[in-house]
Amino acid sequence: MKQKIIPYLTEAHAIDDFKLKLKFEDGVAGEIDLSEFRGKGIFKEWDELGVFSKVKINNLGKLEWSDDIDMDPDAFYLKIIGKSFEVLS
Repeated sequence: MKQKIIPYLTEAHAIDDFKLKLKFEDGVAGEIDLSEFRGKGIFKEWDELGVFSKVKINNLGKLEWSDDIDMDPDAFYLKIIGKSFEVLS
C-alpha cells in the first residue's frame, strides 16, 4: 500500500473574512484565506449568511460546505508549510 504523503486533515474551523483554521494529523496548523473564491461560480453560496461557517471534514477527508462545494486540503497543507509537492515527496 502506498503511503500518503500529505497528512490527513483533523480539524477545520471557519474564522472571519472567509478564512479557515486548519490542523493536520502531524500537528501542522495554520490559517488559509479562501476569499479569492468568494462570489465566483458555485462559491456564491458562501455569500448566504452562515454557509461558509458550516465547513466540515467529510468521510473522504475533504473540506465540505454542501453537496456542491468541497475542496481537497492537500494544497492548503503545502501552503501552510511553504513547500511544493515535489519537494515534500
